[in-house]
Amino acid sequence: MTREEGFPYAASFYGIRSLWASEIVPECVSITRHHFPDMVHVGDITRLDGAKLPPVDIITFGSPCQGLSLAGLRRGLADERSGLFMEAIRIIDEMREATHGEYPKFAIWENVVGATSSATGRDYQAVLAAFTKSKVSMPRSGKWANAGMARGRGVDLAWCVYDAQHFGTAQRRRRLFLVADFRGKSAGEILFVPKSLRGYFEAGGTPRQGLTAFAESRPDTAGGEIVVLNDQGGVSLTVERSGLSPTLRSQTHGNLPVVAAGFDLQQITSKTNRSTLRPVQ
Repeated sequence: MTREEGFPYAASFYGIRSLWASEIVPECVSITRHHFPDMVHVGDITRLDGAKLPPVDIITFGSPCQGLSLAGLRRGLADERSGLFMEAIRIIDEMREATHGEYPKFAIWENVVGATSSATGRDYQAVLAAFTKSKVSMPRSGKWANAGMARGRGVDLAWCVYDAQHFGTAQRRRRLFLVADFRGKSAGEILFVPKSLRGYFEAGGTPRQGLTAFAESRPDTAGGEIVVLNDQGGVSLTVERSGLSPTLRSQTHGNLPVVAAGFDLQQITSKTNRSTLRPVQ
């Protein structure tokens, strides 16, 4: 599931209707047309005019991460793919100007954690400045914290790094989330987690499950042996007992990881046709 499907799916749990989306990958468009038939596909973001798009309360986006990811060449926002971030900012600015600052009220941006360290942190400095339209100083340490806030010209902004394994999924996946409130001071209230709650926040396998249900349903507390078959290419297949899948990649070069309970490890290894199988304790 890409960001184009992920954001509307999450929003649907809370009665938020997605009006339009900008996507050029046919497979992604096909998925959202199936699940969200009423959502209009407006095409290539570089050819859009925010002043002419239907105004919306929330704009969500996650610019391509290839230029920011630790797995890539780290060209940062200079990468033409990750540089699409500025196109989204342009759309927001055009819509706000056309609606006299009424829309959008909020923006949500998601990306890899490497976004905070790309170009020795200067790229993330540019991200914060683009949202707030203000000069944002680099931290004295030269490194951006995993959570923080910035304000400028009426824009309240908060960011935080979260890991999917704490939100009811059997997968380790750290991602950066940023919320911009263009009309108030609620970004931190929206994004940050109350300290009184265990883990991160009151969420389970679905957004509607409570903390207790989440704890009871976690794979690592359900009883019995949990194993993860991790086959994403290469010469070996790892069998892990952690109950947490590694990060899923769009190009797996193998098979997607499988998390299962109640399997006999010896039975799994005997039926595996890989040249090398390496159990991980």
